[in-house]
Amino acid sequence: MDPSTLLLFVIIAAGLIVLSIFFTFVPVMLWISALAAGVKVSIFTLVGMRLRRVIPNRVVNPLIKAHKAGLDVTINQLESHYLAGGNVDRVVNALIAAQRANIELNFARCAAIDLAGRDVLEAVQMSVNPKVIETPFISGVAMDGIEVKAKARITVRANIDRLVGGAGEETIIARVGEGIVSTIGSSDNHKKVLENPDMISQTVLGKGLDSGTAFEILSIDIADVDIGKNIGAILQTDQAEADKNIAQAKAEERRAMAVAQEQEMRAKVEEMRAKVVEAEAEVPLAMAEALREGNIGVMDYMNIKNIDADTDMRDSFGKMTKGPSDNENK
Repeated sequence: MDPSTLLLFVIIAAGLIVLSIFFTFVPVMLWISALAAGVKVSIFTLVGMRLRRVIPNRVVNPLIKAHKAGLDVTINQLESHYLAGGNVDRVVNALIAAQRANIELNFARCAAIDLAGRDVLEAVQMSVNPKVIETPFISGVAMDGIEVKAKARITVRANIDRLVGGAGEETIIARVGEGIVSTIGSSDNHKKVLENPDMISQTVLGKGLDSGTAFEILSIDIADVDIGKNIGAILQTDQAEADKNIAQAKAEERRAMAVAQEQEMRAKVEEMRAKVVEAEAEVPLAMAEALREGNIGVMDYMNIKNIDADTDMRDSFGKMTKGPSDNENK
């Protein structure tokens, strides 16, 4: 191959490589699209976005959309919001929706709401079309001890001014649940709640439960009311069972103390009997000792034996003369 031809091929290849790198790094087509839409964006601005690690179409396309909608938004605002980690396209869509709905919302507040982690477009849509939040069954106990279960539907509208720092749906549900429990608990009996469920919604709605939240409560409607358990009767039954267990425990304690005292008395009686037997065993020895030493005579000993024999005879006569009733009593 001719050296001049080879050099031409090398130059053409190098040119193609340079052009591909140029068009990859410089978004020329995006710049042309912006110019066609009437948005003045410098090609050097797009190159600067590449250097700042900003994806140009993530900023330029929302800018074109905002320009077509008549919004006064600059490319620096959108780029700074992108660098802060925000969703530029969602912010622009929210600004367009707010403008169409005649809701006062500027870019700074919209960007702050987006950076706070809330869906600003959904918030604007909720301001136009209120959302219905349905609570689970919430149980309360009336003064007569009957459990009442109520389910409520809460109609809320997003409050743009309180979206930053305002509490969410969970707080609304918790506050409404607390109000329902309080209202049911202050009722004299469960029949009043069943007859007039609006009493719950009116009482709860008048407490200003939406303060400090990102929503404005429009209405609270009681969707369903059911009767639960007789909590008062259950508590009384449990208390009676507890009292019975306490009484049984005290009776068992007294019985154990009586058994212990009886065993102690028996032990004392057995001890006394043992001492008596021991003492009786020493009587013959003492009499023998007295006889040896001459303290008593043979006649004295005989008199003692006669007294014992007479005592045994009287005991035998006494047992023989006892009637059947005496034996039964014995």
